[in-house]
Amino acid sequence: MQPTQPTQPTPPTPTPAPPSAPPSAPPSAPPSRPAPPLTRWLSAQSQLVFTLYAISAAFSCYFCMYAFRKPFTAVAYEGEAPLWGLDYKIALLLAQLVGYTLSKVLGVKVISELGARHRPLALLVLIALAELSLVGFALAPPAWGPAFLLLNGLPLGMIWGLVFGFLEGRQVTEILGAGLSASYILASGVVKSAGRGVMGWGVGERWMPAATGLLFLAPFALCVYLLWRLPPPTAEDEAKRTRRAPMDAAARWAFFRSSALGLSLLTALYVVLTAYRDFRDNFAPELWASLGYEDAPAIFAYSEVPVALGVLAALALLVRVEDNFRAMIWVHWVMLGGCALIGLSTLGFRAGLLGGEVWMITAGLGAYLAYVPYGSMLFDRLIAAIGAVGTAGFMIYLTDSFGYLGSIGINLYKNFGGGGLSWQDFFARLSYFTSVFCGLCFLGSLLYFSARARARAGR
Repeated sequence: MQPTQPTQPTPPTPTPAPPSAPPSAPPSAPPSRPAPPLTRWLSAQSQLVFTLYAISAAFSCYFCMYAFRKPFTAVAYEGEAPLWGLDYKIALLLAQLVGYTLSKVLGVKVISELGARHRPLALLVLIALAELSLVGFALAPPAWGPAFLLLNGLPLGMIWGLVFGFLEGRQVTEILGAGLSASYILASGVVKSAGRGVMGWGVGERWMPAATGLLFLAPFALCVYLLWRLPPPTAEDEAKRTRRAPMDAAARWAFFRSSALGLSLLTALYVVLTAYRDFRDNFAPELWASLGYEDAPAIFAYSEVPVALGVLAALALLVRVEDNFRAMIWVHWVMLGGCALIGLSTLGFRAGLLGGEVWMITAGLGAYLAYVPYGSMLFDRLIAAIGAVGTAGFMIYLTDSFGYLGSIGINLYKNFGGGGLSWQDFFARLSYFTSVFCGLCFLGSLLYFSARARARAGR
């Protein structure tokens, strides 16, 4: 007989729990704000439409900026007494250059760290400060003029980096940068002619700079809005040109140390190149007068048209070069060619083979072929070729922060001596020196960065 198994107690039926709220889902990130209609429209357009829009907005924005910087140089201020042993116009130029140079030094930090969403407001605030300083220049006694021109240069030096920040890191950055650069080639001459035109309306030479700037204030604000609506670089842009990220102090110093020799060469030649370009620009009235064009104010504008077209044509040829290493090499050769053109055109003029107008235009073309890639193509391609992560704005402002010291030095030298040379002779000698010195430095930079890029690519 089998033993009887003990009966297992029946477990009590659990009382149903009261219904509870379903477990909450993990918090999700707030939905991103939809892009503005203009930005969405641009994102859906072809690269050609996007490029034309971006060039137009950037070109016009920086063109307008020159109306706050350069009109005062259209006047000789011959009736004003010298200040501190300086010709009054040179005192004004030096003061603005000091402010502009300080702005470039500040820009090394500000431009490399400023986020994209803060750029539009920064542009509007800076240009408003520049216009207010011109009003102060008009109201104050002449002795205070340099102080207000210094305040004028202080905000304007950061405009370029802020505008270029909207353009860099894209597959078409070269053509966008070239279009942006064409603005200051044309603008400097046009705003001088505009300033002379404003004086023709009965505006005095003290009020002329502020009045000229006021004409361009609303167009500048409109252009800032158009830049603000540009879509950011795409994933394909970042893949081809490397990611562009803000750079703190440690990142900036690490990048400089890794490329110290090459950056030093580019900075040294930029000091001379900036001095040359600025001398030709700031003393254009005196140089043209020495060549027999004293009563032709329109020449400031139309003489720069072939220069701008020549630079754009030369740089546009590089846009189709997709390989960043090859593009960096060709940019260096274009800049070297510009240096050679400065020297050869001066030789031709001094030998009687070229007329004065052709010399000024050809020397200007050479200067801008060597100068323009700094603010557009050179650094954007160089970053991609050597595989650095950062911003071209940092490198632009690093060289700029030193470059305008050359302009200050050349103005002081011309004022206090200049070897007793006329405007024409002084400019010719400066052309020879610029051609040789900058050409050698460009060659050194080409060899240095080519070796770095080859080492990275294992070529």
